[in-house]
Amino acid sequence: MKFSKLLIIKIIFILISSQFIFNVSKAKAAEEIKIVYSLFSRTITVNSLKKFAEEGNSTKNIKTILKATGSPNDEIRSVLKKDFEIPITIASKLVYSEIGNIFLRRLSSIIHPPRASDEKTGMLALRASIVQGIKLGNGKINLINFFEGYPTKTVILDVNALSKVMNKVESISELFDFFTNSPLDKIKTN
Repeated sequence: MKFSKLLIIKIIFILISSQFIFNVSKAKAAEEIKIVYSLFSRTITVNSLKKFAEEGNSTKNIKTILKATGSPNDEIRSVLKKDFEIPITIASKLVYSEIGNIFLRRLSSIIHPPRASDEKTGMLALRASIVQGIKLGNGKINLINFFEGYPTKTVILDVNALSKVMNKVESISELFDFFTNSPLDKIKTN
């Protein structure tokens, strides 16, 4: 009897003290997006981007970025809010498939954590963001949910890398069509 009480006290002590000794903070969702273009960068908060997508209200930084895109605000808002319905099991199959790895590898040069020294780290963050974004959207994902699900405080969006990809693809809708239609149909049937 004494042995079990002593053991329980030791276990409780270890559990409580380990919280202080090994203070590991939980991964938080992205709070800001740092848009990098050559030597210049702008930082916008995910919350201000979400508010812009939902209500149309924009901060000074968002207005500056929107002006640089040359696209109408309504068009950008619709892209930010566009939902893609995808079950988590299919998304998981897709991001771990061969085509998913290729897509994530390329995307990790455009969107990545601040101090990612290799593409694998970026790919892992993207996978986590997709899965968490679908969870936040209750089976749907959009760009806002994607950024809210990103596992680091800051997300880097490299405009130079994005430009290189966009030069190879005629339109972003062509890219969305390719990745949301053909591969998903094949995965759904398997």
